Amino acid sequence: MKTLKVDKLDVKIFDTRVEMGAVAANDIKARFKALLAEKEEINVIFAAAPSQNDVLKSLAEDPEIEWNRINAYHMDEYIGLSKDAPQGFGNFLKAHIFDLAPFKSVNYIDCTATDPEKEADRYGKLLLENPTDVVIMGIGENGHIAFNDPGVAEFNDKKVVKPVKLDEVCRQQQVNDGCFKDISEVPTHAMTLTVPTLVKAPYLFCIVPAPTKAKAVYKTLCEPVNEDCPASILRLQDSAILYLDADSSKLL
Repeated sequence: MKTLKVDKLDVKIFDTRVEMGAVAANDIKARFKALLAEKEEINVIFAAAPSQNDVLKSLAEDPEIEWNRINAYHMDEYIGLSKDAPQGFGNFLKAHIFDLAPFKSVNYIDCTATDPEKEADRYGKLLLENPTDVVIMGIGENGHIAFNDPGVAEFNDKKVVKPVKLDEVCRQQQVNDGCFKDISEVPTHAMTLTVPTLVKAPYLFCIVPAPTKAKAVYKTLCEPVNEDCPASILRLQDSAILYLDADSSKLL
């Protein structure tokens, strides 16, 4: 493992994706344990993407985590998918961790909501009432965090959750990841937790494997902190860790 620090952001680089996922999961587990020694229950936000498969698998299989004291949330969701669509982020997390561990509660964004603004407000209120302790996240090919793409990401956003239009790079990523066969199938809009909502959490664990993320990782770490690369804001956070593999770090 190689380590570096960029501004406030700790970066850990591994030879393999599997090693990256295992170490990230172990770090997350240790943070859960420390937090649960201080409070009765904690609130955790999960990202839904194939890039998270390794860490989610390691977490879901860990018998020592006190899941019955953890409330789960997710950070974004498409607008307009059917309730049972496998591409839905709630359904992805349901299959990869939410149904595999005995959480105290699992709180879904409703992808079938006919009024996305109203649903965003409902979920935002829920998050405000249950302050986040930990965020487990990734970075998109265009540098997005959650569905805060360049163009809609606001570092000083007043909203907690909001509907957004997805840019073409973001939509094409969903095809590249194998979630959809063609970009025409990818929804054009989604609901997302805003940038301030995500970074307000005291602990951020960002897991980013694969060669398709190398350019975004370079921009995150080596270019100015700004909304053109939303993930760059991670460099300003006090307790954020970025986990990379040999492929995603190859441009550093």
